[in-house]
Amino acid sequence: MFSYYLRLAYLSIRRNPILSALMVAAIALGIGASMTTITVNYLMSANPIPHKSQQLFYVQVDSWDPNEPAEEPNEPPDQLTWTDATNLMAAQKAPRQAAMASSAAVVEPPDQDAKPFNAGIRLTFSDFFSMFDTPFLYGGPWDAQQDANKEQVVILSRETNDKVFGGENPVGRSLRIAGRQFTVVGVLADWQPVPRFYDVTTGAFHETEELFMPFLLKQALQLPNGGNTSCWKTPEEDSFEGFLRSECVNYQMWVELPDTQTKQDYLTFLTHYVNEQKALGRFPRPLNNRLSDVMQWMENQQVVADDAKVMLWLSLMFLTVCLLNTIGLLLAKFSGKSSEIGLRRAIGASRTALFYQHLVETACIGLAGGIAGLLLALLGLMGISSLYGEFADNLTSLDLNMVVFALLLSLVCSILAGLYPTWRACNIAPASQLKSQ
Repeated sequence: MFSYYLRLAYLSIRRNPILSALMVAAIALGIGASMTTITVNYLMSANPIPHKSQQLFYVQVDSWDPNEPAEEPNEPPDQLTWTDATNLMAAQKAPRQAAMASSAAVVEPPDQDAKPFNAGIRLTFSDFFSMFDTPFLYGGPWDAQQDANKEQVVILSRETNDKVFGGENPVGRSLRIAGRQFTVVGVLADWQPVPRFYDVTTGAFHETEELFMPFLLKQALQLPNGGNTSCWKTPEEDSFEGFLRSECVNYQMWVELPDTQTKQDYLTFLTHYVNEQKALGRFPRPLNNRLSDVMQWMENQQVVADDAKVMLWLSLMFLTVCLLNTIGLLLAKFSGKSSEIGLRRAIGASRTALFYQHLVETACIGLAGGIAGLLLALLGLMGISSLYGEFADNLTSLDLNMVVFALLLSLVCSILAGLYPTWRACNIAPASQLKSQ
């Protein structure tokens, strides 16, 4: 029977092409607008590392001003001081841990004809790569001993390797960065977590850095600060070392804690650490340590912008308006078929059969509208990408999940929109229609 209903739907749509096209267009506009904003919100709030997101924790300690919190109502700073980052790393209380910061430096390619360029740097520890499951194209991460020795080693992004070494395997070769010779130990394969959860302070949807090097080289080479730097009091010494010893926050730290007991042990360690620092005259505020897993940290930092949420609700309201128009068009179309429906009822067709028949017709219209809506959504996402540039590159792609969701949404919406017009059509009295013929 389903194939028979499909054939009847095809004939009905052909019989009223303009009315059918208007319904398809209404659904397509609603689906296109809603899927554009749903896709952006979906990518903004996606779990960037689902298999480990409940084992990775962002570390916060409250080293802020005793007279006011870093953020209301009682939030600790979203970053650490140099003192705390290095102290916590030296304690080695987590199975894996990585303090990090962003910086930048000039890269001088070995080819004399190539121009030097400024590159973004992720300063971190060797555990970074195993914690976040970064894929390697060539080589691999440096080791803990190279961290401790402040060795001048570097890992390149794939794009940087293509720019500097033409995509060849550069492991073991030298590269001049910030006026110093570095040894290349690895090249990352394509790796772009969305959101870029490991450092949302410099932009949750920015590209990954071009270079990765040992964290302690910041002090050894006096590399500049990147990202957000916040201070609740002026550094006591006007020098690079004085800034590092200040209460200014500019560093992030993640730890990998595989179970509840390990997490509790680390929280206990943080409490002891803060109390020790209090005895030294630091941490004037009450204890306020935090360990936030990946998704908690994304929520805390409000990675999904408020304006994106507002646009989502507006697009869903627009979809509702489109569906109301579709209901009106379906009522008009099915009213025009009243004589046909009355005749079919008179020769024995049941209300249930007629109901199914017209629902199949509305589903076909909804599917066509969904396909057209996907094309409109692609155009909308391309428009957002061109408007916002690189910032939106990682938020404007329709994956298979979104395509399936769009088609299901259009089917469900069209069927819901067709329920009342179909019910009205199936309740037409056949006698009144036969008398009028």
